[in-house]
Amino acid sequence: MNIYYLLIILGATLWGTIGWFVKHLYELGFTPMEVVTLRAWTSAILLITYIIIVSPKDMKLQSIRDCKYFIGTGICSIIFFNYCLFTAIELSTIPVATALLYTAPAFVTVISFFLFKEPLTRLKMIALILTIMGTCLVVGITPNSIHNLEFASIILGLGSGLGYALYSIISKFALKKYSSLSVTTFTFIVAAVALVPFFPYSEKFLLLFNPTVLFYALGLGFLPTAVAYIVYTYGLMYTEASKASILSTIEPVVATLIGIFVFTEPFTVVQMLGMGCIIGAVLLIQLFGSRKLMYK
Repeated sequence: MNIYYLLIILGATLWGTIGWFVKHLYELGFTPMEVVTLRAWTSAILLITYIIIVSPKDMKLQSIRDCKYFIGTGICSIIFFNYCLFTAIELSTIPVATALLYTAPAFVTVISFFLFKEPLTRLKMIALILTIMGTCLVVGITPNSIHNLEFASIILGLGSGLGYALYSIISKFALKKYSSLSVTTFTFIVAAVALVPFFPYSEKFLLLFNPTVLFYALGLGFLPTAVAYIVYTYGLMYTEASKASILSTIEPVVATLIGIFVFTEPFTVVQMLGMGCIIGAVLLIQLFGSRKLMYK
């Protein structure tokens, strides 16, 4: 069993817990963009503290020109995809926006073919189709649900998928010179600094001293962000970007299970079929991904 595939799945599984933290922060009075800002800042603080204690050498930027990688992962990916996703949700629905977000594996597969010469194997195409079908079923998207959508919501939804995909693509370049810990830390430092103007300090600064807010904000920054991105990025170091992106779609399955068992949300047979498609795609990559010659 490929340990790097498992690390990617672990990272995506932790991403799937985001909803638990975010839902509580919404209840405490924060908006989606404010939650993104809290996530970036708490992650950056935790990562900087950890890297200084454990591996201070990883905090060194080898060249000022390398900032382009972290502007790419921090702004073009993290901030851009969150902005597109939240705006798409506002213009359409959460299921439709989520389904469009998970067009990311398709973007990664196509871009990786041109940038990294990763082969478009039969295995990848089957896994990609299963992933897209499964995501649509899990989040409940149907032809009727997209019939009357605004054009802007579709563009923004696809933009979120592209932004989500860019993390895997740009990180591949950064990982040639930096460790996964460095890439994750610099990414969230850039994202945190860029998001400074988007938080209403005069209105909600005192809320940050509320123990409950601190618990959920630090939890969001720690498990589904800092830890998740470190293990995902480390797995990505030894895995094709296209395969990593397909494996990461285990996230909506985890998010759905949390919704069912923690928030007692309804669960349908269609969602079960969708989860089966996504897990099937992950198993295809996990079990047969190394047998490249069979699927070309």
